[in-house]
Amino acid sequence: MNLRRDVFQAIADPTRRAILLLVASQTMTAGAIASNFDTARPTVSKHLQILTECELLQQKQNGREIYYYINAKNMKEVADFIEPFRQMWDDRFNKLESIMKNYKPKN
Repeated sequence: MNLRRDVFQAIADPTRRAILLLVASQTMTAGAIASNFDTARPTVSKHLQILTECELLQQKQNGREIYYYINAKNMKEVADFIEPFRQMWDDRFNKLESIMKNYKPKN
């Protein structure tokens, strides 16, 4: 049975979000990723497994090392979900800014 986790389940965990932030700028090995956390290496490996199952991270083997890198294509699913909320808040802040510009305090 192939259990594919949901990307939103994966990013619900703060450690996994931190891993995504680390790997977003450069490919890293599991050991390099684990060195950034104060948890046991098997715990970080489990987080990497979940992120890989969700296809938010991809793996590339180079010799004996496995490097993890971000899968931007699947991160787009998260961005697409968040976009309407971002637009809604942008609209609200723009309206508030407009109101504040026209506000004249009574003396």
